[in-house]
Amino acid sequence: MSKQAKPRRLEGTEAMAKVRTLRTSAQKLNLVAQSIRGLKVQRALNELEFSPKRIAQDVRKALASAISNAENNHNLDIDSLIVAEAFVGKNLVMKRFAARARGRASRIEKPFSEITIVVRELGEAA
Repeated sequence: MSKQAKPRRLEGTEAMAKVRTLRTSAQKLNLVAQSIRGLKVQRALNELEFSPKRIAQDVRKALASAISNAENNHNLDIDSLIVAEAFVGKNLVMKRFAARARGRASRIEKPFSEITIVVRELGEAA
């Protein structure tokens, strides 16, 4: 008796990609995620390609991964995909210190964050 497989969290017309350790704050990453939400995937890739933000290239890789997952794993049509969801979460924080005057120290926090991108295939009616 084998254990039953978990049901998919996504619908049949959706695919997902998640990047867990991006070396930036969640606030900065969310600015990039906001710029692609709701766009067609080709338009979103173009937005990320020409974005001045450093982290946009890593988000572009994540979006490309979601598109590949949609095509290879779920047989979805690339031309009719949109970025349905792009949400950001906090991850670990590296703690460092900086030497200050009179033998004191101050804390430097180097945050990591994670992004989840869900692409959805638009139907014929849309």
